Amino acid sequence: MKLVISEKPSVAKSIADVIGATSKNDGYYEGNSFIVSWCIGHLIELAQPQDYDVSFGKWNYESLPIIPDEWRYTIKSDTAKQYRILKELMNRSDVETVVCATDAGREGELIFRLVYNQAGCNKPFERLWISSMEDSAIREGMNSLHPGHEYDSLYNAALARQEADWLVGINGTRLFTVLYGGKLLKVGRVQTPTLAMLVDRETEIMNFKKKQYFMTHIQADIPVNAGFFERVDAVSERIDSKTEADSLSARCRGNTAVVTSVIRENKKTAPPKLYDLTSLQRDANKLYGFTAKKTLEYTQSLYEKKLVTYPRTDSCYLTDDMGTTAENLIRTVNSTFTFISGVIESSDIGRVLNSKKVSDHHAIIPTVEIANADLKSLSDGEKKILYMTAIRLLEATSRPHLYTSEKITFECAGKDFIAKGKSVIDEGWKKYEEALREIFKASKEVDDTKPDESDQKLPHIDEGQVFEKVGSDVTEHFTKPPQRYTEAGILSAMEKAGSSDMDSDVERKGLGTPATRADIIEKLVKDGFISREKKTLIPTEDGMKLITILPEKVKSPKLTADWENALSLMAKGELGMEGFMSGIEDMVRGLVRTYHSVNDEDKRLFSRGDVLGKCPNCGGDVVKGVYGYYCKNKCGMSLNRIMGISINESQLRNLLAGKKILVKGIRKKSGGTFDAYLEPSGIEDYRYKTANGNEMSGKQFKFNMTFPKRK
Repeated sequence: MKLVISEKPSVAKSIADVIGATSKNDGYYEGNSFIVSWCIGHLIELAQPQDYDVSFGKWNYESLPIIPDEWRYTIKSDTAKQYRILKELMNRSDVETVVCATDAGREGELIFRLVYNQAGCNKPFERLWISSMEDSAIREGMNSLHPGHEYDSLYNAALARQEADWLVGINGTRLFTVLYGGKLLKVGRVQTPTLAMLVDRETEIMNFKKKQYFMTHIQADIPVNAGFFERVDAVSERIDSKTEADSLSARCRGNTAVVTSVIRENKKTAPPKLYDLTSLQRDANKLYGFTAKKTLEYTQSLYEKKLVTYPRTDSCYLTDDMGTTAENLIRTVNSTFTFISGVIESSDIGRVLNSKKVSDHHAIIPTVEIANADLKSLSDGEKKILYMTAIRLLEATSRPHLYTSEKITFECAGKDFIAKGKSVIDEGWKKYEEALREIFKASKEVDDTKPDESDQKLPHIDEGQVFEKVGSDVTEHFTKPPQRYTEAGILSAMEKAGSSDMDSDVERKGLGTPATRADIIEKLVKDGFISREKKTLIPTEDGMKLITILPEKVKSPKLTADWENALSLMAKGELGMEGFMSGIEDMVRGLVRTYHSVNDEDKRLFSRGDVLGKCPNCGGDVVKGVYGYYCKNKCGMSLNRIMGISINESQLRNLLAGKKILVKGIRKKSGGTFDAYLEPSGIEDYRYKTANGNEMSGKQFKFNMTFPKRK
């Protein structure tokens, strides 16, 4: 009997259907000598500091740095039942082999290995590594399982990523939160450099001083056929003085202009590459305003519905052996999406084939299952993402876009004026881009924009032509500040971070991975360090302040990009885990040694001044933080929950003032709930043991309890 463990229930169902495990049980499928079960994301997580030592439950400088000698893990409480099911299945006497069928990537490997290790399983295990959820791909993958230990290096990289994030996050967050007065200041290995890029851009915008400039234009009427003329506008260089620009315009108006130069060049724009996750997220943000997280959710859903290939990829190519697959798929796309008029004969499949540029997974493409799927049942977002991947396949394998670029120089009143134009020779791949634009216009997703000035088509003009009595005017302009990052823009910046300082042949550049960048952005929004305004991401006041106080080593995109490259080398077995983790530990120790105190003024940098009352235990100020209410003296007074019920700000203010409050939904030991008026009558000690056996203690309110009158 083989036990197959996937990452999600929906994936388990697809695998079970293919391999014949059709009998449904509580938490697994069984049949045909297979058991198929699933994780629900991460079932096992790293223990919190207080699980190592109860004293770490209180945040203070003296406890730092926290660097475990031996890492501990805990079972996530909300999915503990599924973990117990997996543990029982792994230890079933008839299970001889376990198959890791979690997502074929770094985090998928970690999810499985942590469960396997936590359950104490020592049975041999194999790896299912597929890039598509099509039945044929599952069947082929199950017939060619890999020995599990071939992926030990990938697991080591995943483990190092997890431990490094814990060390930097726990120690950095506690250190700067304690130093700056208690406002929760989250520090992360990837999210802090990402925030730094947003803050740097905002600082450039704030410091920008616009400058006025002017441009003088001349207009010449070009004869195109008998009795008809076409007006061409040519423009001068920038002129700082309006007086100078007006003077030039006056000298040109009614004067003669001579064509001194005509440059015509045939150019081409190569087709775009296939989509990896980041480029798909960027385009979906530009065209539809989708967040990176939303795009990933839609693509993941399409993957689980067998309509696109694996989404969490950083490759824009297919492997060399996928030529026939691509040809068949292009035919399927053309026949399925009738609004696309493709020319199969002109498809250049070789352009998208390059095994050397495919790491774990190839580019995101549709599957042939689209021909049989009920596309009308897809959500609007899923349809849009599916259309994008389908059209991108046709674009990437189509002809180049060919055009003639024209630059015409006129001389008038001793100055040069330039007119630029463009004539299309062959639309090539851009005909598909136009088809996509038509869809957007129909759904009013994209506003029509004026064509770029350089895209105008100029009439035929020869060098040496003379034009009498030209017109002239002056236009006023201002230099523009850098644009704020959109989500598409910050994804590009994350992808390219540090690349200018790296060799061209490094394994991986940038911050995070395609699979994690969306979550990083969402965390920054959730933690209140950036805000969204339509498509724009703007650092908040706290985000600006946080980057101001943090040292370069924790906010440097270059350093974090170096780490990500090291993790990629580790996954290939070319770098050891020990050296990488030693470097992270040394950095954390150095942070704590260097940053040990701040002055009183800086301690108030993040203070909001909204004190809710005085702590009944020590008399300190009670304020509201990201994770709830707390005493600024960190005296151990519990302020967020009363008898298991979360309380709001108004209730807490009343309690701190000695007033009674009504608390609803208090649970009875025998089951059921009741409501009660609670009036504070002092404080008392509390003490309890966690699921891991650690003892927690502190102070809490003591109450007199009365009950509402029954109606």
